[in-house]
Amino acid sequence: MRELTVRSVLLGVALTFVFTAANVYFGLRVGLTFSTAIPAAVVSMALLRTLGGATIVENNIVQTIGSAAGAVATMVFVLPGFVIVGWWSEIPYWETMLVCATGGILGVMLSVPMRRALVVDSDLPYPEGVAGAEILRVGMADAAGAGENRAGLRTIVLGALAGAGFGLLSTLRLAAGEVSKVFKLGAGYGTLGASLSLGLVAIGHLIGLATGIAMLTGLVTGKLILLPWLSAGVPGEAEEVAATVLGEQVRMIGAGAMAVAALWALVRISGAMLRGLGGIAATARARRGGEAIALTERDLPGGWVLGISAAMFGPILYLVWRFVQGGPLADAILPVLLLALVFIIVVGVFTAVVTGYMAGLVGTSNSPVSGVGILAVLIVSVLIAAMFGSVEGDRAPLIAFALFLVSFVFGIAIVANDNLQDLKTGQLVGSTPWKQQAALIIGVVAGSLVLPPVLQLLANSFGFAGAPGAGPNALAAPQASLFAAIAQGVLGGTLRWDLVALGAGIGVIVVIVDEVLRASGRGKLPPLAVGMGIYLPVTLVLPTVIGTVIGHFWNRMAAGTARPEFTERLGVLLATGLVVGDSLFGLAFAGAVGAVGDPARLAIVGEGFAPIAEWIGIAAVVALLAGAYARTRRRALND
Repeated sequence: MRELTVRSVLLGVALTFVFTAANVYFGLRVGLTFSTAIPAAVVSMALLRTLGGATIVENNIVQTIGSAAGAVATMVFVLPGFVIVGWWSEIPYWETMLVCATGGILGVMLSVPMRRALVVDSDLPYPEGVAGAEILRVGMADAAGAGENRAGLRTIVLGALAGAGFGLLSTLRLAAGEVSKVFKLGAGYGTLGASLSLGLVAIGHLIGLATGIAMLTGLVTGKLILLPWLSAGVPGEAEEVAATVLGEQVRMIGAGAMAVAALWALVRISGAMLRGLGGIAATARARRGGEAIALTERDLPGGWVLGISAAMFGPILYLVWRFVQGGPLADAILPVLLLALVFIIVVGVFTAVVTGYMAGLVGTSNSPVSGVGILAVLIVSVLIAAMFGSVEGDRAPLIAFALFLVSFVFGIAIVANDNLQDLKTGQLVGSTPWKQQAALIIGVVAGSLVLPPVLQLLANSFGFAGAPGAGPNALAAPQASLFAAIAQGVLGGTLRWDLVALGAGIGVIVVIVDEVLRASGRGKLPPLAVGMGIYLPVTLVLPTVIGTVIGHFWNRMAAGTARPEFTERLGVLLATGLVVGDSLFGLAFAGAVGAVGDPARLAIVGEGFAPIAEWIGIAAVVALLAGAYARTRRRALND
């Protein structure tokens, strides 16, 4: 059967370029990325069917390569940290590309020995992997499947046009991009607001109601309880006071809550993870005993895995050596390289197992990889402080070095988080594992090639919040800001441990509530989502929460139709299209800003139109969402 073909690779790489760019923009804007495997599968089936001779496993190769887009794009959770701490003024292309590629390829290699333990001999649900397999089976089955593929592709296009359409209205300043209000609450201030973004609402549809309720809990805690308390009696204009308290105090409380949530997530799965890994040794003995290996059980050979892994450390150690040249660590190059080697191997293996297992439990989109990143930053910052803390002078080189080492580990973590989901899909549809693993490497390299220029474009056009010279339109880059703040705090001695401890206490309370809800069967309250609700700006959280409610009611509606799975899937594809349209128009807007130098020059109305633009923006968002969902519902019922 056709599987790893030239056309599947070319189509997969093309989709990777598009989805990586879209995910980079959204990851920087809101701190969330979307899974690209399912939309890649739908587009692949629609296009390859027209060429003839397509097979289910060939389409799976396309979605495997395309899914790497979401994984590689997640590197924007750490890379902007170098700009935020002032270490980079420009995004170095080759350095950034090689960091993403080497870490990502190590993630693929580390997941090879985990496939049998965590995919084949495991009862982990792998929600997105199973869903992807079902889409491939239905889409390749018969004429009805072809019709569903066409409907799915049209739905993605509809969402993309709606998302881009509102982006155009916002760019022209005919519709406001954000509505927010700071108001007196008790002795201090509270704040509410929303970014008028179809993409943010769509992200909410994709992440589910439980996560939305948790984020809403964090929003109320951070913006309506902590902010009024901490801003009480602080002199100054209301907006300035609220912005300062949110950025310097509430954010650190959110960081403490996220750190506890991440630790608890690791503790919660540790027992099951160790039991699952126990099967690796038994499988290896059986293979050495001469048992025949089916096509669907053929991984990359162990020698290749070890060889490729070892080869990655050549460029990694060179990059580390080059990174510290000219700084205070250049004279301690042997300890620096030893620390890099041990940290990347030990913590990299640990994070690969943890994130791979978490993806199997809750899905790639819901896996708290940012929590793993927080732990990695804390660990490496403490190690660097212990080994090189006596270095005289500026702390910036130590802070940047900490983020640099974390970049490799984070690359390992995010790819391992993604590719076990793909391997589960492959197991269910009969793909050859080694061909999927090769496809994942191709996807990682393709995503790594396109990420740096997209990141540079956004840095030039908008900047990153907290970076030197960042303006009012700066992208939030929440995880990168958090990682940078933790490294700066530990190595610079400025971390407000009292605020972090308060956040940790809130995190403990939320963990207890979550466990009680789970034990009683009354639902769940994901602690990491609560921490993100405290940490992220209200304008990003509120529309996402609204989207989770819309997604919940869409799925309830779908359950009552003749084809519930198809109807629910169209909702997912519409949301995906909204995100892609919003994101790709955002990139086009960034390019336009880079060309004209000032976003205001793109407006066709003056500043006096702003109050009317707010009402137009709200009405346009409601109308576009209502129209898109209504049309998708008719398509689901009639196609």
